[in-house]
Amino acid sequence: MTGARMSKGEATRQRILDAAQAAILEKGFTATSIDELIAECALTKGGFFYHFKDKNDLAKAMLRRYIAEDEEVYDRIFGQARALVDDPLQVFLLGLKLLADVMGDMPNGHPGCVVAVSCYYERMFDSELKAINTEAALQWRRRFRAMLDEVGTRYRPREPINLDELADMVSTVLEGGIVMAKALGDPVSLKRQILTFRALVQALFVPLPEYT
Repeated sequence: MTGARMSKGEATRQRILDAAQAAILEKGFTATSIDELIAECALTKGGFFYHFKDKNDLAKAMLRRYIAEDEEVYDRIFGQARALVDDPLQVFLLGLKLLADVMGDMPNGHPGCVVAVSCYYERMFDSELKAINTEAALQWRRRFRAMLDEVGTRYRPREPINLDELADMVSTVLEGGIVMAKALGDPVSLKRQILTFRALVQALFVPLPEYT
């Protein structure tokens, strides 16, 4: 019975997070109220505040969940690439291609990024939420920098380049591509942005002499 109650409680918590994420991505944090989430999820106020003490607490939980989901996507996609090819540059390029395909398969386009939205409204939140955002950006930098360091064992860039900045560009292209897709009303443009970045990375690196 305890397990069943916990399972039901977790389902309610996830339902609140789902409703909050959809509303916030559509109209922002400021325009999303706790009252509307309570109504959307058919809860009492006590039911809502059992799970989240305030809007800031809700935002942190939503942000952590979003980051974890992104990490799972990256693990799966780039893990698949590693299983298919051995060359580190080809792993990176294939991973970007698979990522582009995933984004292109979303019928209505990417709904938006919770990390980006929370940055836009950062004055609303406490230092802990800002720290979560910062750590997410650094976590993604470390992930892609490690892949680029592997690329560097067989390839060199044609021009001097900061690999941390190049690693950050994966996130930059994704976030910017989401904005551009919404601005143009063209959901598939996000996929094209990722593929364009992929082509630039492919052109940037040349094999080291021992691998030519």
